[in-house]
Amino acid sequence: MAKFGCLGNFLVLCILLGVLSSSHAQLQLNFYAKSCPKAEKIIQDYVQKHIPNAPSLAAALLRLHFHDCFVRGCDGSVLLNFTSSTKNQTEKVAVPNQTLRGFSFIDGVKKIVEAECPGVVSCADIVALVARDSLVVTGAPFWNVPTGRRDGTISNASEASENIPPPTSNFSSLQTSFASKGLDLKDLVLLTGAHTIGISHCSSFSTRLYNFTGVLGTQDPSLDREYAANLKVKKCKSINDNTTIVEMDPGSFRTFDLSYFKLLLKRRGLFQSDAALTTSATTKLYINQLVQGSLKQFYAEFAQAMEKMSRIEVKTGSAGEIRKQCAVVNS
Repeated sequence: MAKFGCLGNFLVLCILLGVLSSSHAQLQLNFYAKSCPKAEKIIQDYVQKHIPNAPSLAAALLRLHFHDCFVRGCDGSVLLNFTSSTKNQTEKVAVPNQTLRGFSFIDGVKKIVEAECPGVVSCADIVALVARDSLVVTGAPFWNVPTGRRDGTISNASEASENIPPPTSNFSSLQTSFASKGLDLKDLVLLTGAHTIGISHCSSFSTRLYNFTGVLGTQDPSLDREYAANLKVKKCKSINDNTTIVEMDPGSFRTFDLSYFKLLLKRRGLFQSDAALTTSATTKLYINQLVQGSLKQFYAEFAQAMEKMSRIEVKTGSAGEIRKQCAVVNS
């Protein structure tokens, strides 16, 4: 007489239930509590040791997380190197990603986590945790990072170019891009608020200064004239400057505060995509509410938006893999 279990006619049903269960697996806080209980503490300790010596890396690691999530979801695909066995160049070589930093930092974290728990913690989770922990070290708000992401095995440069919103984006393209990832206009404003820290290369916005209409010498009329003149004289002295770096939030680029939003209202957003947020009545209202509100409220809302972003199209259960090295898929 058959006992309870996957026997006889129940075998197929049990297999199907197993597949459904794994495909609907969800992220959860402390996902590695049993499989690698020290994982998150190891990552946090590494970040706290190294970021104070290179605080500008915090913004770079947050950007790395954002660029990862906007292409195939938060699956670590942005970390993959090109190999002779792949048919396409990977996301790393796409124009939006050519100025990304922090890859070696992620590799360093992965190495020590692998030493503790081989083949358990995904690179995608490491990127998400490192982004949060590095910002917290610099004084930015804490947000929850549910874990359980698995790593993708596909990375195409063309997809990065198509999915990552460029700094020249107008409001319509930003709205469409974020909506395609399940993010609304409030998320757009809050996540762009991360520009309150970090730096940019002149090449990301010099067209606004020197060639806005396609005619050399034309300037973006939406950019404050005094700010534009200062950028031309002291920073980006020609449209061909590809090396000079500029603070995205002048005078406050190391502090996670509301200064960025205040500058937007003064027409001093560095990118066209920054200025675009003031061209919509809805997003401009959000900006004004943030400026008139408290820093504590901004922190709380930013934290919610970050957690939401970190869930974009994640791979869980049996999807993807847990890479042994973040730059290459498992052999």
